[in-house]
Amino acid sequence: MAIIVVIIVIVLVAVLVHGCQVNATNSALQDYTNSVSSLNQQSVANGKQLFTQLSQASSSGSGTSVQHEINQVLNDEKNVYKKAMEASVPDQVKTGNTYFLNALKMRVDGVSGIADEIQPALSSNATEANVNALAAETARFYASDVVYKDYALPQIYSALHSAGTRFSPINGDQFLPNVQWVLPSFLASELGVNVPGAQSTKVAPGLHGHSLTSVSVNGTTLQTGATNTLASSPPPSFTLDFNNGGTNNEHNVKCKVSINGSSVSGTATVPETFAGKNATCTVKLNAAPPAGTQSVVATIEPVPGEKNKDNNTITYTVTFQ
Repeated sequence: MAIIVVIIVIVLVAVLVHGCQVNATNSALQDYTNSVSSLNQQSVANGKQLFTQLSQASSSGSGTSVQHEINQVLNDEKNVYKKAMEASVPDQVKTGNTYFLNALKMRVDGVSGIADEIQPALSSNATEANVNALAAETARFYASDVVYKDYALPQIYSALHSAGTRFSPINGDQFLPNVQWVLPSFLASELGVNVPGAQSTKVAPGLHGHSLTSVSVNGTTLQTGATNTLASSPPPSFTLDFNNGGTNNEHNVKCKVSINGSSVSGTATVPETFAGKNATCTVKLNAAPPAGTQSVVATIEPVPGEKNKDNNTITYTVTFQ
């Protein structure tokens, strides 16, 4: 009888120890994902500041003052990278964390390169090579977003699911606000410089841009600040309602819907929108979203000459069943 009691005690102690270990692991993973989410949010805020400065560079005075402002962004981005390097990383997410650090390093290097190249690009004798040098740096941001969204986040989410950890969706915003920033022609237009060979398109005068007003699925409008429930199969189609708030008609307007932390997404193109008028587009996802609660990001891609991009994107919390 005494032996049985001893065995029961040993089993109970083992179960208790295991439970404590599981709780400690889950707590560490939760802390880590909160850190990643916060750091990416800070990094994206730095990106927003950077591209605001680039958009306003032509009216900001000298290239020296613009370079000074960009150096401020560089310091902030270095601090984000430093915090990420110092973060405690559970073994389960080390692979995803390596991708995350690589993405942040690309952003630091890109901002640093722009700080070095901005003065020549804004000078009166700017050349095509100067603008191309800036485009090479903005391409780093595009690459960083790919590494973060298509490699880091899926690895981290996979580790969390395997560990059975409950977690909130990780911030999946991207540093590069518009893929057109990698084009020398678009850069030249935004910077207000006239470089032969670089500025192949000219933006019409007046206001440009759209605002995303709502998103619906099968006639049901999704709500922000609440959890929406949708079937994951067949892959749903999202209807984006938006408004051309500018004074120009716009052409080949791109709409996008993506599921944070996965490769599931969809795009559609509206051939033309009309100044002051509403428009819609329907975006079908390329695959069924992962089951569970996810962040769904709907975006009307910015058009050339669009200055205010704050109202182009809405993020929803959706539980896919």
